[in-house]
Amino acid sequence: MSTFKNIQGKNIRSYANNAPNATAGEMWYNRTEQKLKGVVASGAWSSTSPQIYANFGGGRAGTQTAGLGCGGYASSPNPPSGPSSSTTEYDGSSWSLHPASLNTARGALNGCGTQTAAAVFGGQGPYPGPGNATEEFNGSAWTSSGDLNAGRRNNFGAGTQTSALCCGGYDGAAMNESEEYNGSTWTAGNTLGTAVYYNIGTGTQTAGLSIGGYATPVYPNSQNETELYDGTSWTAGATMGTRRAYAGAFGAQTDAIVAGGSGPPSSVTANVEQYNGTSWTEINNISVAKNLTGQAAGGTSNSNAGVVWNGYGPADTPSANYGNNNSEEWNFTANTVTAAAWASGGNYPAQYYGLGSSTNGTQNAALGFAGNYPGGYTGNTTTNEYNGSAWTAKPAMSTARAYLAGFGTSTGAVAVGGLVPPGATGSNAVEEFTTSWTAGNTIPQAGWNQGACGTLTAGIVAFGTNPAYPGQYAKAFEYDGTNWTAANDAPTATNDSKGMGVQTSALFAGGGPPTAEAQASYEYDGTNWTAGGTLVNEHKAGGTLGTSKDAGIVAGGHTGSGTNAVEGYDGTAWSTRPSLATSRGRMGMSGTESAGVVFGGNPSATNATEEFTGETTSANIVDITTS
Repeated sequence: MSTFKNIQGKNIRSYANNAPNATAGEMWYNRTEQKLKGVVASGAWSSTSPQIYANFGGGRAGTQTAGLGCGGYASSPNPPSGPSSSTTEYDGSSWSLHPASLNTARGALNGCGTQTAAAVFGGQGPYPGPGNATEEFNGSAWTSSGDLNAGRRNNFGAGTQTSALCCGGYDGAAMNESEEYNGSTWTAGNTLGTAVYYNIGTGTQTAGLSIGGYATPVYPNSQNETELYDGTSWTAGATMGTRRAYAGAFGAQTDAIVAGGSGPPSSVTANVEQYNGTSWTEINNISVAKNLTGQAAGGTSNSNAGVVWNGYGPADTPSANYGNNNSEEWNFTANTVTAAAWASGGNYPAQYYGLGSSTNGTQNAALGFAGNYPGGYTGNTTTNEYNGSAWTAKPAMSTARAYLAGFGTSTGAVAVGGLVPPGATGSNAVEEFTTSWTAGNTIPQAGWNQGACGTLTAGIVAFGTNPAYPGQYAKAFEYDGTNWTAANDAPTATNDSKGMGVQTSALFAGGGPPTAEAQASYEYDGTNWTAGGTLVNEHKAGGTLGTSKDAGIVAGGHTGSGTNAVEGYDGTAWSTRPSLATSRGRMGMSGTESAGVVFGGNPSATNATEEFTGETTSANIVDITTS
């Protein structure tokens, strides 16, 4: 008789709790629970960081960990409303904006290939009628290539950059023509059995899968038929349980997933089905019912991992705001992937904004102090400490103020400058907190809306506002726990650029006006300043969380496009993270890029507290039972 050891090559061991570093197929006995345990693979959808822009009808290529999106019908102001030329990339957890743009702005296109070797074709741009333009992407730039023989939009795309397949589409009516691409030119292939548009599919040039779509004159009823291509001809495949067009799909001809889409006659669906080459089976739904219009990536080898993004659903009006920026991942794995997310924490005691805070504290040990509240620029002296669930009052400051800088921890914090009543004048007053507040040496530059980070004995304060300079300034000062020393000036005068990291490895993000400074970041290495990556959104007076100039997060902002947007930094570029639930700027903040907390803020004064937890992966441990 076969035993577990014969099958797996290992004995079932006994542990007080769970096996350390357990892997797929491993089993053990948990003595505490008195249960047999094991690690098994399972499939699930999870929310991930949002796309850069609200968008639908874009081109796609790549895999779950290296996805590519381009074009589509995007929202304003970034990019301007209508057909887009923007390029975005997904790294398995976040989206970033690529500097390269399509040569032809368009939506309703499709594509194939990888993140660094992609082809997109068809679509509709500012020109009348469907287009036939083909463009190739090498990871750095887009170049024009051979045109499709028949212009079309809302078409299928599959394969690779040098071996692509296009079929279906719309040129005033549904099309059944298919074409094959060799990396430079398109040639006619055999026709589909049914003329369709808004069909979506996956696979390769010699093993393609066309799924659903609209067929004339059946519109607006979507189809549930699928067709298979073997490199020569199309044959009928199994029918889906749910009719759909505008869907998203990834995987192989014999192992594919289709998600979302438009059901009959025009309603959207969250339904997801998996194809095994013979039949379709319903699996877990995506969380948001919507038309994806083709925007999915997962490769062409199997359906174990994929990502779907953008589209529009019942809550979106495409003609007004061009859909949504929602993204979701599918994982069939022995690991449980928990996406990064914000969660509600205990409310701050009052609706304060312009607070100081212990930027280098933790999610479970944060200090908030001073700040303004609705009704006037009066400032206050209150101090409150967060333990991860609730706030507790601490001894008050000596000087009431708002729009001040703060840095340090909950047991070693520094409050610097700010606006002080009466008359709301800029201050150079400094106070230190351990268990209560005591006066520190004044900072040489009076001001408010500064950025700061570091510890009680090694901090840095930079930027700010003071009418003498005039307005914004670029000055920076280091603190050693007793004295202030002038550091090199920052590259640009600004204010409301908030800091994260430590004195020898600091990152400042946001600021302004103008808009360029609201999207700027600056790195400081303890001596010199250098320009950092450009933020996707405006984050003037955003909340910052981070440990160094190479790892940080900026959340929200006081004005502009980023009031609830969140971005993360990897030392080179900014990319998306899950958005705040409450739009805000000028908030308190504490913690790291993987575990932090923000609280208070405005422009609509709030006392909401939100906690950020980065993405985590753990073994999918289940109870093993007999039946």
